[in-house]
Amino acid sequence: MAINWFKYSAPTTFYGLAGKLIPWFAIPAAILFAVGLYIGFAVAPMDAQQGEFYRIIFIHVPASMLSMFLYMVMAGYAALGLIFNTRLSSMMASAVAPTGALFAFISLWTGALWGKPMWGAWWVWDARMTSELILL
Repeated sequence: MAINWFKYSAPTTFYGLAGKLIPWFAIPAAILFAVGLYIGFAVAPMDAQQGEFYRIIFIHVPASMLSMFLYMVMAGYAALGLIFNTRLSSMMASAVAPTGALFAFISLWTGALWGKPMWGAWWVWDARMTSELILL
């Protein structure tokens, strides 16, 4: 029996499925988030060169990766919306944009907090940092 996945491209059908799945994903995500923060900030040993400042990396790197991933997802939804002219794709691209911008801001902020004690400057015009700023 084949599942008709195209029925979920209608917002009314998709919202019903998303409403049922949110509790199943939210609870494990919250637990894993708390465990990750505990391991990163309480269990991991201090770095010999950077001291305690390296712990910022446990927030900075995932935020950077997630912001880039969300912008790629947004581009994919925008492309689907342009190619197939589906309403849900455009709505999803619009919904992903603020979250991507939030994680880009977190990435830039934590990078500046780490860069000041390590490099002696809050900002360096590196290609990765500048591209993240442009995406913000």
